[in-house]
Amino acid sequence: MNSSADQSKKQAMADTSEQNTASAEECTEILLSLGQARKSIHPKFFYDRAGSELFEKITQLPEYYLTRTELDIMHSNAKEIAQRVGPHASLIEFGSGSSLKIRILLKTLDRLAAYVPVDISRDHLFAAAKGLKKDFPWLNILPVAADFTQPFPLPDPQPTPLRNLIYFPGSTIGNFDREAARDLLRVMHHEAGDGGALLIGVDLKKDKDVLERAYNDRSGVTAAFNLNLLKRLNKEFAANFDLDKFKHQAVYLPEQGCIEMRLVSLGQQEVSVAGKTFAFSAGEYIVTEHSNKYTLHEFSVLANSVGFEVEKVWCDPAELFSVQFCVRR
Repeated sequence: MNSSADQSKKQAMADTSEQNTASAEECTEILLSLGQARKSIHPKFFYDRAGSELFEKITQLPEYYLTRTELDIMHSNAKEIAQRVGPHASLIEFGSGSSLKIRILLKTLDRLAAYVPVDISRDHLFAAAKGLKKDFPWLNILPVAADFTQPFPLPDPQPTPLRNLIYFPGSTIGNFDREAARDLLRVMHHEAGDGGALLIGVDLKKDKDVLERAYNDRSGVTAAFNLNLLKRLNKEFAANFDLDKFKHQAVYLPEQGCIEMRLVSLGQQEVSVAGKTFAFSAGEYIVTEHSNKYTLHEFSVLANSVGFEVEKVWCDPAELFSVQFCVRR
């Protein structure tokens, strides 16, 4: 549950899911992940329409520091970011959206050569690009429908950009385990090209209580968001989860350096999903998300391992969150 996921992107997923049917591939994925010894469901299944609306509420909660802290950092340092990027860059956003964060850059960067939003959801991608064009009619917007976890061909803007800037906000890097994060950074390094750079949001390790409060808010919005996943399975995957027999839980695992979100079974029970029965013992849980946190040193080492050098880090005064500017070696 990371703030990098722009609300418009969530809504695109929601619009698709409102068909109340699941693809064969999605069913297979769900059944396989629930059939493991340690049950899990991929966090992408959070985002039907109701899940998207609940996530928007989460970003406004007093306990959920990520979104407002990153926005404050971006607003406070936009001019310096623009100076480091330089003029006539191509801005390439991994996981496109129309959030406030990308708009800060579009307004501040010097004479952008192009904005290249990249997303696997083609319909959402082009709808978002069309919306941005209304607000930035001068901007050369070149959307690319692709899975950004794999190398993909970039468009050739004219005039030729002086450099590429990869943008990956909101601590979405935290949704990848360390090896997967390294693989994704390798793709970013490749797409940045010679002289390229990376601007990335990275959530930082901090007091356990602060982290756990962010994912266990007092008003219960995060709990509703997590449990809504079971509602979606009931609606789209022919499941029969009783939501009163599961509870939300989010715990910080210091050894792994991550928040783990769970749906915990309150008793022994059986649940049917797409015609297959799964047994739950009391206290057994489904892992619904990992959100990995870093120290500044840990992320620097990770970035260096793929050929990026962290040139500048901007943090809030409490050092809850960081926006990092990395240059390609």
